[in-house]
Amino acid sequence: MPEPRSLSFVRAAALSAVVALVVGACASTPAGWTYAPQPSVTPFPSPTGSAAPTGSPGATGTAAPTGGTPPPASPGGSGNGTTVKIAAQNIAFDVASIDVPAGVPWSIDFNNEDAGIPHNVAIKDGSGNQVFMGEIITGPKETTYSAPALTAGGTYTFVCDVHPNMTGTITLK
Repeated sequence: MPEPRSLSFVRAAALSAVVALVVGACASTPAGWTYAPQPSVTPFPSPTGSAAPTGSPGATGTAAPTGGTPPPASPGGSGNGTTVKIAAQNIAFDVASIDVPAGVPWSIDFNNEDAGIPHNVAIKDGSGNQVFMGEIITGPKETTYSAPALTAGGTYTFVCDVHPNMTGTITLK
């Protein structure tokens, strides 16, 4: 049975009103659609310039593992004169082991050569506690991390927090 003419007219008018509202809302913004702004995600806070407390990563002296997640390392330090070079290439570190002095801070010149892929260098003790965490950078990019003094006799590894299959060994000399 055909629909009465007045009911067709009401449905068509309602549909037209809805379409006009949607088009009007979309056209009133420069980008067309209105989205709620997303918060900027910053994986690590910016360094404040204040001194780190004794025993924390980045402080001079021996870093004491706490079992918690350490604060991120401040890029740009020079350690105590010893600098090692580590690069990320094809989602792997270019070195399997590094030698660093025991008991003194040192530096890591990190070169992320993987375009568009985030990497960092973190250090874990023999129990798996993270004692240092370098800022995650998206390649290609280079940075210098100030690494903490490591205790002689300890066993340490370096790892990429984003890609845990990227690992290496740290030997203290």
